[in-house]
Amino acid sequence: MTELSESHDDPFAPHLAALVVLDDRGVVVGWNRRAQELLGHPDTAVIGRPAFEVLVDPPDLPAVTEAAAKCRRAGGWFGVLTLRHRDGQLVELGLRAHELSRGDRGREWFLAGAPAGDVLEWQRDRAVLDGLYRQCPIGLVIHGPDQRILRVNRAIERFSGVPAADFRGLSTGRFLLADDARKAVDRVRQVMQTGRPLVYSEQFVRLEQDPARERVALVSSFRMEDPSGRVLGVAEMIEDITERHRAQRRLALLDQVGSRIGTTLDVAETARELAEVMVPHLADHASVDLLQAVTRGEEPTRAVAGPVVRLGTCSVGAQQPGPPHPEGHPVEFGPDAPQAGCLAEGRPLLEPVLPPDWVSAAGRQGAQAPDLGAHSLIVVPLAARGLVLGVMTLWRSRRPDAFETDDLTLAQELASRAAVAIDNARRFTQQQTAFTLQSSLLPRTVPDQSAVEVALRYLPASAGPGLGGDWFDVIPLSGARVALVVGDVVGRGIHAAATMGRLRTAVHTLASLDLEPDEVLSRLDDLVDLLAAEHEAVGERSVGEQVVGATCLYAVYDPVSGRCSVARAGHPPPVVTAPDGQVAVLDLPAGPPLGLGGLPFETRDIELAEGSLLCLYTNGIIGERHIDADAGLTKLCAALARPAGALERTCQAVIDALVPSRPSDDVVLLIARTHMLPPANVASWCLPPEPASAGRARTLISAKLTEWGLEHLAFTTELIASELVTNVYRYAGGPATLRLIREQCLVCEVSDTSHTSPHLRHARTTDEGGRGLFLVAQMTERWGTRYTREGKTVWTEQPLTGTPV
Repeated sequence: MTELSESHDDPFAPHLAALVVLDDRGVVVGWNRRAQELLGHPDTAVIGRPAFEVLVDPPDLPAVTEAAAKCRRAGGWFGVLTLRHRDGQLVELGLRAHELSRGDRGREWFLAGAPAGDVLEWQRDRAVLDGLYRQCPIGLVIHGPDQRILRVNRAIERFSGVPAADFRGLSTGRFLLADDARKAVDRVRQVMQTGRPLVYSEQFVRLEQDPARERVALVSSFRMEDPSGRVLGVAEMIEDITERHRAQRRLALLDQVGSRIGTTLDVAETARELAEVMVPHLADHASVDLLQAVTRGEEPTRAVAGPVVRLGTCSVGAQQPGPPHPEGHPVEFGPDAPQAGCLAEGRPLLEPVLPPDWVSAAGRQGAQAPDLGAHSLIVVPLAARGLVLGVMTLWRSRRPDAFETDDLTLAQELASRAAVAIDNARRFTQQQTAFTLQSSLLPRTVPDQSAVEVALRYLPASAGPGLGGDWFDVIPLSGARVALVVGDVVGRGIHAAATMGRLRTAVHTLASLDLEPDEVLSRLDDLVDLLAAEHEAVGERSVGEQVVGATCLYAVYDPVSGRCSVARAGHPPPVVTAPDGQVAVLDLPAGPPLGLGGLPFETRDIELAEGSLLCLYTNGIIGERHIDADAGLTKLCAALARPAGALERTCQAVIDALVPSRPSDDVVLLIARTHMLPPANVASWCLPPEPASAGRARTLISAKLTEWGLEHLAFTTELIASELVTNVYRYAGGPATLRLIREQCLVCEVSDTSHTSPHLRHARTTDEGGRGLFLVAQMTERWGTRYTREGKTVWTEQPLTGTPV
């Protein structure tokens, strides 16, 4: 029994445990009151009886037998067994068995038992206590009432480098510098006297054996008392937060200087701010050198080591010489200079200790230290958005400590922030110019027309220098038709925006001529060839490459016939969703991208039912050029197969399904829902090539306009139709087709089989004719001629609210 713990928490303590004694045959010879409480049997009912018979349930007999065998072999046993209560219930007990020698009387077995839950809880507490001293990474120091150290754990040993056994009996703060030791003693005394704990108190803990090394600890102290209230001492939890403290100071420095770097969109000023920030917080001397292209606001070429211009310098103390080369002067780095390698490869350099001959070494003259006392060096690139803009060099000469890895990390962070500010300043003018240009060139609103309902999305890329060259257009055409255009100029920035503007203007001009889609693309191709030739002539080859990379899709939809004519020049094909939800990618000849020259384009005609969705888009919808376009088209078709009712919701649903929150390429999405003009709003007649056809045209028009309630337009429309039909009879020599369309305006069209272009001229007073088209132009809001494969059509438009002439 002397081996049992006397701890109040020990469930096997004599006053807490069930105590049982068995002889060598397993017969109960001893039974205490606690055993009766746990198992229900009084001592008179069990003493003298085999324990297996009274306490073990038959199904549990094998486990108990095995435990007894182990106990006999080892002379003791500890574990959990299930025993039977007097009322038949099963009770799990933790048991500890010891062998007792009785001399000549043989041996007996002393068993101490407790509820299994209490035993497990006690074991956990013991494991926690053992872990605090042996495995816990947080230091633990126990002080006695006399403020002498009773015990420390292994974390304190690792923290201080002093064996744990050497602390016992020493006064508080024994191994610390005097100032730090005094604070530690005051803290322990305060907690001991007041009983109020101190939580998370920061303290410097510089050791006598290593006074130059800064250490910071986070200390929590509390007083220890026994159940009667007697003070037993003070326990302290000590956590080494040296690295965290350094990181906090560096973050504070970053926060402090972050507001100073990039205060203006001026490259030189930002470079000077960066140099001033570094001195004296991190270095004794600093210089900032930028590539000449950056100082001019241009984008630098990758992996270039120079030439550079020194724009920022700073040194400690007025008597200290600054880095060689004054501000604003070019700097040439030798091929072996660390700055040259940093510029070319974009990798930082840390040389904690410079060799004695470093300054005079061959190839280093251009990057020499500011004075002969320089002993440590850091060189970091000024890189932003994947481009190296320049280099920052730091030296230490007055401070005896060398640069460390943490110093390099801080320098890189500050250089990175400054590089972004420098690049922002460089790009500001170009960005503003490109944005203004592109905004002025893209359509601000969709023009009013009745052929299609349109929903549009334009999303610029979130990355990359400048805006892109994607564009779109909705252009009303004669005869209630509409042209839908989507294009993409490869490249970014002001050149791409300018090229896009030229192409969009050309498309508008060609659309006004009512050319077929393939003819429009052919004319655009010629224009791109011309632009490329102009740029090559002045040596702007890169711009020419951007122009050649243009693609375009041109579609014309006629709401009268429901026919859509489409041609494309290297652009992704359109997708059509039928009113029943069936989705198909239009099988159109791809055509070459604009600018290749000499290759034909082809127009395909398709019939679209009313309510169909025609989807035009750029590459940003279906993924980058290196991604499988078929996979992107499959996703697009899946998104369009479930129209969301309102066209705007459908358009947004496609964007949500296919476009990431930060697209890497510009995105244009144009979805048009087709409408058909009611047959009652269209009237068409074929007139023979004879003089009487003009009168027949007036009669037909009068009747139809009366039916439509447009009698006030009858006189002018009759006159217009009469003049146009007469011209067909006189000059075309074939039948004429007269058509009226009532939509947002009244359209009057006369078609014939001739390709001869009518001309508007001013007739002399002596001329008998030549005034027809002049009268037509005076009586209409717009008029023009479009050509088809079969001939031409002369069309006019009059507002429905017009008054008779």
